[in-house]
Amino acid sequence: MPRNLYIAIEGGIGVGKTTLARLTKDEFDAELLLEVFEENPFLSHFYADRERYAFQTQIFFLLSSYRQQHKVIQQTLKRSALISDYTFAKDRLFARLNLGDDELSMYERVHAILAEKISTPDLVVYLQADTDTLMERIAVRDRSYERGMSRDYIDSVRLAYERFFSGYTEAPVLAIDTNNLNVVRHPQDLVQVVGAIRSALTEGIYQRPLPQMEPVVGAEIEEGEVSPVEGRRRLSDFQHWHLALDQEKGFLTDLYFNFIGLTEEIGRLGAQLKEVWAAQETLYDQVGNRQEAQDRALQERLPDLRKELADCLTYLLRLANYTGVDLEQAYLAKMGAPKEDWGGRS
Repeated sequence: MPRNLYIAIEGGIGVGKTTLARLTKDEFDAELLLEVFEENPFLSHFYADRERYAFQTQIFFLLSSYRQQHKVIQQTLKRSALISDYTFAKDRLFARLNLGDDELSMYERVHAILAEKISTPDLVVYLQADTDTLMERIAVRDRSYERGMSRDYIDSVRLAYERFFSGYTEAPVLAIDTNNLNVVRHPQDLVQVVGAIRSALTEGIYQRPLPQMEPVVGAEIEEGEVSPVEGRRRLSDFQHWHLALDQEKGFLTDLYFNFIGLTEEIGRLGAQLKEVWAAQETLYDQVGNRQEAQDRALQERLPDLRKELADCLTYLLRLANYTGVDLEQAYLAKMGAPKEDWGGRS
């Protein structure tokens, strides 16, 4: 008998995990599992003095999460679907953010032992929002122990989540940008999110669903190509989708024009990265931590970097499509080549 559905909702402080969990449980006929964070006796002390109370706070969260998830998840899934507003894995994210070397080493050993006995979600819904949005939402809910939270701490947690999920492979992840969503006030936003979750569960994807468009004529998988695994989207799927978009919009297929466009966008990207580097050096003198300085400098210019990287990808996809190159196949072939050929001139 197949196991019932298990969905976990994740994201930074104030992003709306619990709210979404409560609103979607009936949509999936599921029971609800909420993180018991308010019972942590060290939490208010931690927000007042992070360094002094970090270890006690993290160990309490770890053991509390284990006790709750080890028993509740297995028992619930025998009778019903389950939606949770946190994952067991996320506690490790906060530990790495808050603990020193010796404390972190001890914590990691305990976490590794406990994690082996925890069920993995069928889907993790990763809610995203920029730092200003998170600060606004935290202010609106006005929890007493959160009033002293600094913007820098909230920003560091948000960045830690981005790094964490960039390499997370334990379960499928559906990332949802919530900056312009309000699932409480706008029913259509909730419908949109529920639809995205249903789509992700159906397709078994590890990324956001691609826009639905008519298939490109002649874009079927040829003999010898790498086929999609279990219905998940691949780079070749995205490349085919972009070809359909260009055909629909009537964009130029001229190779020289698109190559010039790519070089122009790379130049603009380089200019943005130069500004990041300059800001990073200035911030390093102020904060004394190079990683923090780089994170803050990147965050300040993230909207422009996203735009330039997206423009570069657009022209790269066009050049690949118009020259008949399957980028995924080319990439896999390159990675299978001798190491000295990686990233070199071809």
